[in-house]
Amino acid sequence: MARVVFTENIQRHVECPETEATGGSVREVLDNVFAANPQARSYVLDDQAALRRHMTIFVDGRAVRDRARLSDPVAAGSTIHVFQALSGG
Repeated sequence: MARVVFTENIQRHVECPETEATGGSVREVLDNVFAANPQARSYVLDDQAALRRHMTIFVDGRAVRDRARLSDPVAAGSTIHVFQALSGG
């Protein structure tokens, strides 16, 4: 199982505690997490099920490359961090 961690900043807007889920890709893992938490799904993903522009995900310290399909691979012991991206200057 992969460990999924949502930052405290996200948790100020929607309850999404750290959890574990199975899956071979970011999409599969997040689908399993969001099955029990649809409110978090709508906060992280847009209406096309792609990663929202203001969000970013790291798998084992590397930013995901596929923001639309979330097809980046996930190993059984991986850690996925979900962040709210910062912008501005």
